[in-house]
Amino acid sequence: MTRSVTVLATGALTTVQDVGRPGQAALGVGRSGACDRVSYRLANRLVGNAEDAAVLEVTFGGLQLRADADVMIATTGARCPGTAPHNAPFYLRTSQELRLGPPDTGLRTYVAVRGGFAADRVLGSCSTDVLSGLGPAEVSVGDVLDIGGPRFPAPGVDVAPIEDPDGGAVTVRVVPGPRRDWFTVESWDHLVGQAYTVTSDSNRVGLRLDGEPLQRTGTEELPSEGMVRGALQIPPTGKPVLFLADHPVTGGYPVIAYVQDEDVDRCGQLRPGQTVHFAG
Repeated sequence: MTRSVTVLATGALTTVQDVGRPGQAALGVGRSGACDRVSYRLANRLVGNAEDAAVLEVTFGGLQLRADADVMIATTGARCPGTAPHNAPFYLRTSQELRLGPPDTGLRTYVAVRGGFAADRVLGSCSTDVLSGLGPAEVSVGDVLDIGGPRFPAPGVDVAPIEDPDGGAVTVRVVPGPRRDWFTVESWDHLVGQAYTVTSDSNRVGLRLDGEPLQRTGTEELPSEGMVRGALQIPPTGKPVLFLADHPVTGGYPVIAYVQDEDVDRCGQLRPGQTVHFAG
């Protein structure tokens, strides 16, 4: 018997995500996948899924689901008030509803079901890439999301003692990028010495940051270069863009630094108005 859940509300943005499409950048295909990979993996572990199972990534709460059969669910990442325990597996019984309100801290919540969501794969992945348009469409009201069969035993965990995402200023580590020498010494000092504010035009592609502009040493043009998650690119405004999961595979603006990979997931939980410091 096919199991499913029906979508009653989506909030600001709900997408299907998994580990993404690694290894295809040379073909012009970005990896995409979950913005907060740590929370994504935890959600799957809590319900006994494979590490690459598809989940729902919910931006700033607002998701509402109705179970069409008994399903085991876990939510991780940003803690949303509503009908679900957090960082703990639970059963949503037939006709019961899952409702997620806006989180107090953090931005993205991950909803895993035992067996994983059975979305169509595009180039080997169920991830929705909002930049390229690859993958399933954004989740919409009325969608019926099928659920796959479980592959592993349920882990029997009551709750995972994981801290909620930071709600205040966040400090992440950076290392110099390939175009560090395109910027003055004072610009590097500004990069690691000031607090940047996340702006409202940020998304899964990247965080746009507001702060004192960084000055380049020259005005020459840069041929397009490969881009990766965590790159801090400096456009002509002098204000950094921190690339996240759906970043472009190439870019023509210089990269002054990279956020260390294990810190990029924390950046995926930053919301507009929050501040971030770069420690070099």
